[in-house]
Amino acid sequence: MIQTPNKNTNMFIDFRTSLFAIYLFLAGDSNALSNWSYADNPSIAILIVLFSLLIVVYLMNLLIGLLNNAIGEDDNRVSYLIWKAEILAKIELFYLLPHQRRWQIWFPEVIHYYVDVNKTRIEIERLIKEGEWDNKEFTKMQEKLLEQLQIKYNPNDNKVILEKLEKLEEKLEKLEKLLEEIRAK
Repeated sequence: MIQTPNKNTNMFIDFRTSLFAIYLFLAGDSNALSNWSYADNPSIAILIVLFSLLIVVYLMNLLIGLLNNAIGEDDNRVSYLIWKAEILAKIELFYLLPHQRRWQIWFPEVIHYYVDVNKTRIEIERLIKEGEWDNKEFTKMQEKLLEQLQIKYNPNDNKVILEKLEKLEEKLEKLEKLLEEIRAK
């Protein structure tokens, strides 16, 4: 026999305890509703089903939206590869024993990989054109790469840098004219 709910068994009499009952129901504990007979109160069964479905759908949509925002911010291959490299470095530092770090099979001194020559040539020519090729790092490797790809490049005769200098000189002249006008007033 099921007893009639009272203030000791019914969590929905007080507003604070009803909020706590909803929280428990979200966590999967439906004891707050177990005092009623579902056969005599079909509205409770309907509300439980609706609550479960709506909350699950709402929370899943919220989760999908948040994930979509997070993926949209980091949706590029470079950040993925950087993140992967950081994780691999942490694994190598903290989870491998010193003798494992010296294994040549796992950590070779030279790694060979294949690259499409035409795509590489196009990318390097684009970098040279935009003035991003001269970064003062790996100069020997850059020279060998240019030699292998048969790209003629003279860093001292870089047209992009000269064009940027000309634009900067024009801007400097405009600023000087503005300063003279301001001083004249």
